[in-house]
Amino acid sequence: MKNFYPMLILLLLGSFLCFSVWSAMRAVNLGPQIADADYYSKGLKYSSTLVEKRAAVVLGWTVSTRLVGRTLVFHLSDKRKQPVRAAKGTLLLYLPESASSIRFPLQEVDAGVYQLNLTAGMTGEMTARLEFERDGARLNRQLLLNL
Repeated sequence: MKNFYPMLILLLLGSFLCFSVWSAMRAVNLGPQIADADYYSKGLKYSSTLVEKRAAVVLGWTVSTRLVGRTLVFHLSDKRKQPVRAAKGTLLLYLPESASSIRFPLQEVDAGVYQLNLTAGMTGEMTARLEFERDGARLNRQLLLNL
């Protein structure tokens, strides 16, 4: 039993060859197992979203939020404290009783002031995502609303 090393080496080599053949057969028979057929365009969108967020950071965009009665008011300004005009604002409300969200466009009522009038049925605690976009720059914020 003192020369078991050659047998161990042959066993390891045989195991490696069997595993290689098994892997090759699975690759040939199963084909590509892509979980998302649209992965490439989603990856490109993710990259462009990162660029948009960096642009908003460079511009120094900040947003402040107030609730006045049943109206959400957002003030969007840049790093010089100047209002950001003509941005496309959107609020996505995630309803507690469903898995979906409702998209509301924000109206610009003054320079850098955007608002959304809430309906009487919108009550309770809701999560929301606020988005502002202009000239390739995008700002996203998560909100927790208690109405």
